[in-house]
Amino acid sequence: MPPTSSPTTKRLDPHTLATSALEIADAEGLDALTIRRLAQLHDVTPMALYRHFSDKDDLLAAVGDRILADIALPEPTGEPWDIQLQAVLTALVKALRPHPKAAGLTLYRILVSPDGLALAERTMELLVEGGFSTDNAAEVGRQSVCSLITLVTAEPGATEDTDPVAREDGLRAKRASLAALSPHRYPLITAAADTLICPASHDQYYGLGIDLVVAGIRGVRAGLQA
Repeated sequence: MPPTSSPTTKRLDPHTLATSALEIADAEGLDALTIRRLAQLHDVTPMALYRHFSDKDDLLAAVGDRILADIALPEPTGEPWDIQLQAVLTALVKALRPHPKAAGLTLYRILVSPDGLALAERTMELLVEGGFSTDNAAEVGRQSVCSLITLVTAEPGATEDTDPVAREDGLRAKRASLAALSPHRYPLITAAADTLICPASHDQYYGLGIDLVVAGIRGVRAGLQA
């Protein structure tokens, strides 16, 4: 169900508005998020919000920043660089996971918002500590973060309709489409149809995704040092 309005003061601040906008995006998708829709939620005129956001792009940027603000970067621990890097990337994914419909907005805000810059700097710091050059750390860090954002936006079943009945109908239709494939031509796809449509464990899905990224970084490092 979409978020509902409640009596609120009309003295709105950007953080409150960005949080409300994120709630709309989570419930209804980015297409539904407009300044007019946000104004309706707070029972104000759209003009009242233009003092905070010049247009929809500005509003979407604020939503991306709002998601990044939830990243709780772990403090340095003295553990090996790759263990600490895994903790940093896990913190990123933890902040993104609740927002699969809007997580893609963070991609364009990493090097703009203070929280995104803090994430980028810490990620590169650990990669340099692990033996990468600054330029290699920048590229490896960028591709790793992009991969994890995609992991969230592409989570099977995450962007289905939030209405339980409509969601189940959508998943059932996707299962049926895979079940209709020839098991002789696609034996593995048909055997794993349920997992491909919606993972049994979302924690396992994300844990595996982060493990693959970190393992890939270790492999790249080994190749550069060979």
